Amino acid sequence: MIPRIYIPGDSGALALGAEKVAKAIASELAERGIEAKIVRNGSRGAYFLEPMVEVATANGRVAYGPVKPSDVKSLFDGGFLTGGHHKRWLGAPDKIPFLAKQTRLTFARCGVTDPLSLESYKKHGGLNGLMNALGLTPAAIVAEVTESGLRGRGGAGFPTGIKWKTVLDTSGDRKYIVCNADEGDSGTFADRMIMEGDPFVLIEGMTIAGIATGATKGFVYVRSEYPHAVAVMNKAVEIARKAGVLGASVLGSAHAFDMEIRVGAGAYVCGEETALLDSLEGKRGMVRAKPPLPAHKGLFGKPTVINNVISLASVPVIMDKGAAFYKDFGMGRSRGTIPIQIAGNVKYAGLFEAAFGMTLGEIVDEIGGGTATGRPVKAVQVGGPLGAYFPRALFDTPFDYEAFAAKDGLIGHAGIVVFDDSADMLKQARFAMEFCAIESCGKCTPCRIGSTRGVETIDRIAAGIEPEKNLALVTDLCNTMKFGSLCALGGFTPYPVMSSITHFPDDFKPAPVRVAAE
Repeated sequence: MIPRIYIPGDSGALALGAEKVAKAIASELAERGIEAKIVRNGSRGAYFLEPMVEVATANGRVAYGPVKPSDVKSLFDGGFLTGGHHKRWLGAPDKIPFLAKQTRLTFARCGVTDPLSLESYKKHGGLNGLMNALGLTPAAIVAEVTESGLRGRGGAGFPTGIKWKTVLDTSGDRKYIVCNADEGDSGTFADRMIMEGDPFVLIEGMTIAGIATGATKGFVYVRSEYPHAVAVMNKAVEIARKAGVLGASVLGSAHAFDMEIRVGAGAYVCGEETALLDSLEGKRGMVRAKPPLPAHKGLFGKPTVINNVISLASVPVIMDKGAAFYKDFGMGRSRGTIPIQIAGNVKYAGLFEAAFGMTLGEIVDEIGGGTATGRPVKAVQVGGPLGAYFPRALFDTPFDYEAFAAKDGLIGHAGIVVFDDSADMLKQARFAMEFCAIESCGKCTPCRIGSTRGVETIDRIAAGIEPEKNLALVTDLCNTMKFGSLCALGGFTPYPVMSSITHFPDDFKPAPVRVAAE
């Protein structure tokens, strides 16, 4: 039996040297005259262990990591191909504590299968959900997704089934499924991991959405900073089309569905669904006023489902295992699992999929291991650059849409960025305003002007100019932006700003006057 060696081709692993490791292993195999198959799998998401190399042995897969090119010769000398011990030996991947504690539903295959092998995908349960869906009516599929409690994983948390039902019930000579893969939040990488590590699950989810709503065409809108994801998705779509998963007859059924990959130009505002639609139509990405909703008049004026990658990638497991199975995970109105992306100044950075309900403290201290610097955690920003900063006093907050909203926070795309006690929260508040000013599409005044004035006002506070008066002005600006902006860019920018002011007031006080030494 030819040994199989798994080396991630995932962007995160590549950034950490996976390509050099792959070349070193290929070279060592050639030098020793050993025949082996190298599989470029996705990452399992434990980035602190990347590049993590795995070998299929008679007793299951054995992992080694983080592997450096200089480790390769000694790996082979130590019986690497049969799971021999080495200083980089990690044992069975699913027994590694960071991975063993997870509940992997959406990411069950990520890092396990060959991303571009449809056979490998099917061997691990792929297409079961689609085959089940083909035996149901569109209304029954929508009912199953609704019953599962799945909500939009892109940040808004809107019930997916309700959105699908609206499109199903809206008449149109053509309908579309649009996947929002414009993953622009700092510290987020779940969408990219799916597209690079398990692209067929997204294709399957979009196809099910098409059958459920009567849509026959899908588009994946990917951010331009994801060239590897774009390449993998394009290849996967071609493979799926040739295999009859996509096309005029989905798996031999009477349903037609096909899809294309489109690349955005790098505007953060195009993560907002209507700006994304304008960009897809070849226009400048600017937020549309609502109504009409995209479900009624979306892409090219036709009824359109817009869901993010994780929402659509979660559908196959629901259609495979059933709504009751999926709904059994989570808490309150937050059902199922959520891929939490742990980043920033943290010891164990990576993706951690778990049921809703873990506390923020558990995620940061136990899963993330605290800060990488060893200094105390000062703040954690949840939900990307528009998310609130939570202090340790709020670490008992459960990871749940409503629980975070009750504390003036938001889960967003479930990205967590950790800061130690050296962080200056005034600078972080300024960054939020500056980010909004740069990324604003300019359509509405509260966002366009409010963010620019916000930067100027925070600069005055930093300079010690009438701090109380200017703090009041920032608060007023945030109130105007929150309730007057057309979309979440201007509407959510107040979250990081006001949470910084509320929870870290000392960082907004004038610096003590320094008396010159005599």
